[in-house]
Amino acid sequence: MAPDRSDGAASCACKGIRRCLICEEVKGKGQLEAKEPKTVHYFLYNPETRLAVSKDAAAASFPFPGVFLWENFISEEEEENLITTMDQDVWNESQSGRRKQDFGPKVNFKKRKVRAGGFSGLPAPSQNLVLRMQQEPSLAGFQPVEQCNLDYHPQRGSAIDPHLDDSWLWGERLVTINMLSNTTLTMSLEQGLPKMGLAEEVRVAVRLPRRSLVVLYGEARHRWKHGIQREDVQARRVCSTYRELSAEFLPGGQQAELGAQLLNVASSFQGSPV
Repeated sequence: MAPDRSDGAASCACKGIRRCLICEEVKGKGQLEAKEPKTVHYFLYNPETRLAVSKDAAAASFPFPGVFLWENFISEEEEENLITTMDQDVWNESQSGRRKQDFGPKVNFKKRKVRAGGFSGLPAPSQNLVLRMQQEPSLAGFQPVEQCNLDYHPQRGSAIDPHLDDSWLWGERLVTINMLSNTTLTMSLEQGLPKMGLAEEVRVAVRLPRRSLVVLYGEARHRWKHGIQREDVQARRVCSTYRELSAEFLPGGQQAELGAQLLNVASSFQGSPV
């Protein structure tokens, strides 16, 4: 297939409250503007101490478990080769100014149904990357069954709203490789941390250097929402997110047979975007 443009946008796939610069021009920014909470407490994640440090010294730092950052996970040459390979496939329009490529099973999360569909495996370049991930103790036994490539660009006003990834199908660890530019992953807890005297929303900024890998697990995976704000996309950014199966689809689970089939397809590393 002919490669799609990666530096602009002529159409919009936003639905509901989602938005990008294109739909803002059509509908008007004012109609789409979401109301921000009156008070937000801002913190910055320190990967060395694993603490969330207050940006304005108005609150004490606190432990922020569930984030693992691996800087320079890939080399400049690997990054270039990965992006070149991705751009040879079509980037499909997604919401909030993003474009995407999916490698994974067909899923209906509302009805809790999953099938292989057109899934033919993870892409070939990911095989060595997954082997490298598995060398990290916190990623021992990590066997991804889905890969989602996302393309962000400031010209499209790309972002992704705060959200929690599904935990019925997807397992404990969410793994993302950040490419082409630095960005910030914003972790948010709308109900705040009352025990710390923070009754309003709390946000923790996790800086993601170019070519780094980040893992979310535990509280950061299940309690804190994560997202990428528009202002944190200053240049083209491409990321690959890998997801493993939940216990329900692993040996001993109710859908272990289906899980084994999906893992067998995924591990062929001969896939093309679904």
